[in-house]
Amino acid sequence: MKQNISELIIAIKGAGEMATGLACRLFQSNFKHIFMLEIENPVAVRRRVSFCEAIHDGKIIVEGVTAKKVFHLDDIQTAWDSNSIPVIVDPYWESIKAIRPHVVIDAIIAKKNLGTNLSEAPLVIGLGPGFEAGKDVHMAIETNRGHNLGRLILKGCPEPNTGAPGNINGYTIERVLRSPCSGIFTSSLSIGTPVKKNDVVGHVDGKPVIAQIDGVLRGRIRNNISVTDKLKLGDIDPRGNRQYCTTISEKARAIGGSVLEAILKKYNH
Repeated sequence: MKQNISELIIAIKGAGEMATGLACRLFQSNFKHIFMLEIENPVAVRRRVSFCEAIHDGKIIVEGVTAKKVFHLDDIQTAWDSNSIPVIVDPYWESIKAIRPHVVIDAIIAKKNLGTNLSEAPLVIGLGPGFEAGKDVHMAIETNRGHNLGRLILKGCPEPNTGAPGNINGYTIERVLRSPCSGIFTSSLSIGTPVKKNDVVGHVDGKPVIAQIDGVLRGRIRNNISVTDKLKLGDIDPRGNRQYCTTISEKARAIGGSVLEAILKKYNH
């Protein structure tokens, strides 16, 4: 019997920025049976566009799509009935075994495979480095900015981790705010605040976190979080457009389109 693709159940591991972008793309394409799995205390930089914030706040809306924290498997259907995407704390992916989705997407962006395998669903998709299409996932997707961003890989691996942030207006590592030491991060600046080079954006145990370029604070982690030395705390967008803080990036949108391509390739025939 042919599968009605709008009824496909889709599990997404992770609910960070990239996972959120692809979840929104699928949801807006009328895939309404999506659920997302997160760790107990997720840390996101681009919090305004990361569904994992629902774990902390109970609910978040990104580009008109609502994600809600759920506590039990039974609540997933309730969230679907209210036209929302459920996000559940499930670090060991137990709900995948219980629900048996048609599609599993590893969107954790850990730069390595944390245990995703072909047996989890009829279609298993891995995003970025750490996956080999045909071996531990059915399809992989290139996440490195550049010519091949979003390329669907049916055999082989995405490009290895470069360790460098993507280029925006000629800036790469300068965009990223990193912790000067281990300790507790605090900042009085909200996402969307304009900053100048050498401004103090926050502190870690009294040591300043300093902006290296002019722009807008596009993302920063939550206050009072314990951080390690050199951890990414935030990022500055040199384009200076505050709307970019609350909308899905071109990278996440491209990857979402590639996931859509992968699902249609498998099920729409």
